[in-house]
Amino acid sequence: MPLPQEMRYVDLPSFGAPEVMTLARGPLPAPKPGEILVRVEAAGVNRPDVAQRQGDYPPPKDASPVLGLEIAGEVVALGEGVSDFKVGDKVCALANGGGYAEYCVVPTGQALPWPKGYDAVKAAAVPETFFTVWANLFQMAGLTEGESVLIHGGSSGIGTTAIQLAKAFGATVYTTAGSTEKCAACEKLGATKAINYKTEDFVEVVKAETGGKGVDVVLDMIGAAYFEKNLSVLAKDGCLSIIAFLGGAKAETVNLTPIMVKRLTVTGSTMRPRTAEEKRAIRDELVAQVWPLLEEGKVAPVIHSVMKIDDVVEAHRLMETSSHIGKIVMTVT
Repeated sequence: MPLPQEMRYVDLPSFGAPEVMTLARGPLPAPKPGEILVRVEAAGVNRPDVAQRQGDYPPPKDASPVLGLEIAGEVVALGEGVSDFKVGDKVCALANGGGYAEYCVVPTGQALPWPKGYDAVKAAAVPETFFTVWANLFQMAGLTEGESVLIHGGSSGIGTTAIQLAKAFGATVYTTAGSTEKCAACEKLGATKAINYKTEDFVEVVKAETGGKGVDVVLDMIGAAYFEKNLSVLAKDGCLSIIAFLGGAKAETVNLTPIMVKRLTVTGSTMRPRTAEEKRAIRDELVAQVWPLLEEGKVAPVIHSVMKIDDVVEAHRLMETSSHIGKIVMTVT
């Protein structure tokens, strides 16, 4: 069946509020060597999409300027040299951009088969958060069985993924969230203790829970506002892994003494600037170690809302309220 000449996609004619996004028509992207063209059935909505829309997270020079970093759909064309996928395969993928569209190109090293039993919506809710959590919590921070972790933003897409994976690999999980309902959801997913940051001091609670020791790892998306408290809550030889700056990027008059006294490691990363080889390495570890957990039902994406791509403005408004628990996914075709 021949491919259409044009596709619908979400256009971003200027930076700003959700209302700047509009639906438009344009030519299909063509897969380059090592890439596949995917007919997108569903696309995830993520914080980096919001940041890009606001002008704070520009795409790499060689990436599509269209929003959207995770998709699920069917392979419809192959770039030169592609042998690990074939036309007709159902894949989900971490895209470098272009996911808010009916067709999207992705490097093969960032594509994965749908976990057995998954549909497009469920598959589209996996890549961005699972790539991010695996890279930052396990590869960089080195969380292992028997250790403890504090995960901030436990009810977010990242948070719900991190709680489940940390628990599945034998860690004790503490988390923060902003309401009683969100805390209950986090504990249902496997957190030993969920802390309502609006009514409790997470440092005091975690130290009480750990007998004063603190946690081995903190996964943080708040940044400056929590930096000193995160250092305080870490145990000796602990690691702070920063993945976002929802509470600011510049911390001033911070006491850095705990880093030396407790031999702490502070690390962080963003996914988008990583090389294709680095992303492929993450993909390969996910297939080997996490896909079996997804297929056995021991871990699963938490999906809060499913909307149509026509309602992309509402999807971004919902993301900005932070009232959701889990992922927001849009159906595309």
